[in-house]
Amino acid sequence: MKIALFDDYKVGVVKGDGIVDVSEIVGWDSAQPQASLVSLMSRYGHLQSVIEEGISDARIIPLQAVRLRASVPYPSKIVAAPVNYYLHQDEMNVQFNNAQYTVENLGFFLKAPSSIIGPGDTVLLPFRDRRTDHEAEIAFVVGRDAKDVPASEASKYIFGYFALMDITVRGKEDRPWRKSFDTFTPIGPWIVTADEMGNPNEVDLKLWVNDELRQATNTRTMIYDCYKFFEAASSVMTLRAGDIITTGTPEGVGPIVDGDTVRIWIERIGEFSVHVAYK
Repeated sequence: MKIALFDDYKVGVVKGDGIVDVSEIVGWDSAQPQASLVSLMSRYGHLQSVIEEGISDARIIPLQAVRLRASVPYPSKIVAAPVNYYLHQDEMNVQFNNAQYTVENLGFFLKAPSSIIGPGDTVLLPFRDRRTDHEAEIAFVVGRDAKDVPASEASKYIFGYFALMDITVRGKEDRPWRKSFDTFTPIGPWIVTADEMGNPNEVDLKLWVNDELRQATNTRTMIYDCYKFFEAASSVMTLRAGDIITTGTPEGVGPIVDGDTVRIWIERIGEFSVHVAYK
């Protein structure tokens, strides 16, 4: 199932090129979208059949007629993987002389939840004299609280998957500073539930800037796959339902500038775009 937030933070299920409003069916509170999402995830085992029955002959709204919102609007934290593709490690070494480590010994870093924006929104560049890059990633939302979960059990704690751009200012500051500016975490276009996604560790991922293909890979080339990274993160901290975990970017990282349009696509998930402008 593809679950999307739209317009004034209603919730819907995507069907083809349209969306069905299921807010009433699931008892959704648009004034508290994050709490409502956590509640939906906790009841999904029961709600799935109720939703499917409720949308079978419901009115379908064209996706072009709605404004899609960030799939997970207000998580308590965003846990992110540094250097989680070997070819990105090589790229970092060539461009920045900065690839001594990978996720295996760097662990993870945190991004500010206030950096989240949704499809069609605008990334605001804070500096005119410093390089800011795009990074394409597959991310997921934690479905229930988790601590010390082995990789073999991680799939049971993941509710669903979506695309994420990790926007990054280059410089000597620590990653959380360079990656946490407002608007620096575009996510979307919706959550694809784990049962529909299948194996997230074998899907194609692409990112374009304007019409130029910049990044293209398959998630099978990650150093730590989704489940292994879940294990690494949960071994340190308690992951709360509604938290976002994002798994790092492949090679092809490059600069974005005022006026650009950045588009990300992930197989089995879908695609969305954001605009770029100076703050």
